[in-house]
Amino acid sequence: MNDLVFSQIDFGLLMPLLQDDDITDISYSNGGVLWVKTLTQGVQKRDVPGVNNETMEKLAFQCSNVMGKTFNMAHPFLDAESAELRLNFVHESIATNGIAVLIRKTPAKIRLNKDKLIKEDYVSLKLHDFLMKCVEGHCNILVSGETGSGKTELVKYLASHTKVDEKIITIEDTLELHLDKIYPDRDIVAMKTNNIASYSDVLVTCMRQNPKWILLSEVRSAEAVLAVRNSISSGHNIISTIHSDKASAIPMRLYSLLETSQDIDQFVKSMHRYIQLGIHVKGYFSKKYNRFQREIVQVVEFYVDDDANEAKVNILYERDLVGNEKYNNPTSHLIDYLASQGVLMREDPFIPKEGVLRDSSDEPIEETSREEKKVEDNSANSNVSNTQAPVVNPAVNNTNTAPAKPIVNNANDGASTQSMRAQVNTQVPNVQSVNAGIVNAQRSVGQTLSAQVAGGQTATVQPVNTQKANTQTSSGAINTANNVFKGNVISIPPGVNQID
Repeated sequence: MNDLVFSQIDFGLLMPLLQDDDITDISYSNGGVLWVKTLTQGVQKRDVPGVNNETMEKLAFQCSNVMGKTFNMAHPFLDAESAELRLNFVHESIATNGIAVLIRKTPAKIRLNKDKLIKEDYVSLKLHDFLMKCVEGHCNILVSGETGSGKTELVKYLASHTKVDEKIITIEDTLELHLDKIYPDRDIVAMKTNNIASYSDVLVTCMRQNPKWILLSEVRSAEAVLAVRNSISSGHNIISTIHSDKASAIPMRLYSLLETSQDIDQFVKSMHRYIQLGIHVKGYFSKKYNRFQREIVQVVEFYVDDDANEAKVNILYERDLVGNEKYNNPTSHLIDYLASQGVLMREDPFIPKEGVLRDSSDEPIEETSREEKKVEDNSANSNVSNTQAPVVNPAVNNTNTAPAKPIVNNANDGASTQSMRAQVNTQVPNVQSVNAGIVNAQRSVGQTLSAQVAGGQTATVQPVNTQKANTQTSSGAINTANNVFKGNVISIPPGVNQID
C-alpha cells in the first residue's frame, strides 16, 4: 500500500492485511471479530491477536485528525478516504456492541484483463468481444449487482477500452475509479461531489468540459438518477453501476430511486430509449472452482418497439446457477445504433440465423447440421434390405451425374411403401443426363429442381421446405406428394407410386 494521505497513520496489526493484494475489504465489529473479503476465497474470518475496540478507536481518532473531522458521541459517524483506502467508522454510542469499522481497498489499478476473464470463466470469449464492440460503438451501459460483486472493477475494465482520444469525466461521491491515476496521459477529469457541490452542480460543469464519456461510480440517489438521465439525453455516453437483482430490472430500479410522482411509463420508456445495455454481475463461492467466483450472469438490450411504442427488453445472454448459458441475437435497434457510431456488427453475433429454429417459446434451438442428417440417413438406410435393384443404363455419357438409388422400405402390416432419393452432384450447378430412361436432373442455385423420369415425363420440385409437385408416370397417372427438398435430396414419402 502506497497512500500519501494515510502515510502518517499507524495501522499497526492491520498492516499485513492492507498489504495483501488478495484482500479487498476488512470488517471489524462485535468487540473484536475481524472478517476479510478476498478475491479468491470470498469472506473469511481472521484471527489477529491484539486487535480490539481500543485499537480501532485509536485508529479512528488518527483518521479524524488527518481528515480534520470530529469523531465522538455528537458526531458518531466518520468517513475517511484517499486514493487507495476508504474507511467508515461508527461510534460505540450508536453501535451498542462496540465500535464498527469497515476498510475498503480501492487501488488505482485495473485487476481485470481479457486472459484472466476468459480463464476464470468470468465471461465467454464471444460475449467479451461483443461487449468490447458495444464500448467502441459508444453504448450507454449500466452494470448491476450486489455489494462486493465487482461492479466497479468491470466499469474500470470497460472504460479502459474507450478510445485514447475520447475525453472522460468521472463523477463520484466516494473515490473508487481512479482512472486519472491509472491513465495519467489521457484527457481524464476526476470530479467528486460533496456538501457544497451536488451531482447537479457537478454535472452542469461537466457538460461545459465537453466530455465524450461520463462515468458515475454508482447510481444510489434521486440526484444521481437525474444526472444519468440528463447526461444520456444530452448526447453524452455513460458507464455506471447500480444495485439491482438483475439487469432487466435496471429501469424500474432507477424509477424507484427517483422518488417522484413522474409518470412511470414515460420514465421507463425514456430509459429504454437511451440506455442500450444492462449487465448483471454476480459474486459467490463456487464449489466447482473451490474459490470465490465472479461472473457475468445476464446481459440485456433495452429498446422501444417502434410499432407498439412499448419498452422492450431483449435478453442477449443469461447464465443459470449450474452454468447453462443462453444466447440471443441483438435486435435491429442495437445494430443500427452501432452503425450510426461507425461500428459494424453482424446481425447474428451469437446464433447463426441459418442454423437455428425457434419454437413457440421463442427459445433458440440448434438445428442438426446437414452432414449429421446425411450420416443418420445413411445409417438408417444400411439396415433396410433392398428388394429392388436400381435400373441403371450403362449408356450414360456424363460422369458427374450420380444414378438414382431407389430404396424400398417395409411398412407396418406388410403394406408396401416405396421411396426414392435422387442425389444431385453439388459440385456442378447444371447436371443433365443424356438418357431419358433413367432419372435426369438439372439444378440451378435458387431455381426449381426438375427430374425427368422414364417415359420422358418430368417431375418438378420447388426448392422450399414443403411444396407439392405433380409426378407423372409412364402410364399417365398423376400422383400428388409432399416433397421435401433440403440440400441435395428429393424425398417422395410413402403412398406415392414407384417411378420405374
